[in-house]
Amino acid sequence: MLVIGLTGSIATGKSTCSQILSSPPYSLPLVDADLLARKAVEPGTWGYRRIVATFGPTTPELLLPASDPQCGGKENGPNGKGRPLNRPMLGRRVFGNTEERIHDRKKLNAIVHPAVRLLMARAMLYYYLRGHWAVLVDVPLLFESGLDIFCSTVIVVAVSDPLIQMQRLQDRDPHLSFEDAENRVKSQVDVREKAVRCERRNNGKKDAGKGYVLYNDGSKDDLKIQIADVMGKIRSKSPRWWSLLLLVCPPLMATVASWEVFWNWYVRRKTIKARGEEMAKPK
Repeated sequence: MLVIGLTGSIATGKSTCSQILSSPPYSLPLVDADLLARKAVEPGTWGYRRIVATFGPTTPELLLPASDPQCGGKENGPNGKGRPLNRPMLGRRVFGNTEERIHDRKKLNAIVHPAVRLLMARAMLYYYLRGHWAVLVDVPLLFESGLDIFCSTVIVVAVSDPLIQMQRLQDRDPHLSFEDAENRVKSQVDVREKAVRCERRNNGKKDAGKGYVLYNDGSKDDLKIQIADVMGKIRSKSPRWWSLLLLVCPPLMATVASWEVFWNWYVRRKTIKARGEEMAKPK
């Protein structure tokens, strides 16, 4: 099974691309890291309890008030497992480039990421056993978390102009102040750097098929044209008979997957050495 990693930065169009690829005519099964991250911190989960214990004492409004509709007017939440997290408040606590916020963001990632990886592994195993030729893995921090080494190919949705990104973010989330929007953009690695990282996965070979960049500066129709072109190339490199062979021969699948992971790790290591350590660690 081909693992297609999809990434980008906030307000570059990654979610739109994900929606297109998980719908006909592509209909790829989708493993969405953002949705899994929400699931991993629902009231009653290990992640929820760790976040409350870590940030609760210093963030009085970390949980939604009992009067919020999501709480159903109950102090312990609608299911008695606790009130849901106040995500805007938590976001203000961890987004930004100050030393304190970077430190808090690392603590939050250390709680959420392991739980999300476990949920992702379960989902991919499910789709492999169902016989799918490919699965789409949507991960905003694909490179930063190191999960790119597990992907057969990577698609980065980027914009060439930072102003486009800021404008789209404010149009999408009008409740954000300019400062909040700017902090969210700056808290992530520049999407143009991600595009370079993606292209370097090809190791200098134009048709290697290990990384593709979609520049989403125009309309949705323009993006669809780019997606159709990229998916045609990916499909041609993974014919149906090869997918079936990997399904019926698990030892071959394990060998191919191990080689891909090793090769991707090698290219990643080379890239980090060439471009510095910034992309190697989540901020």
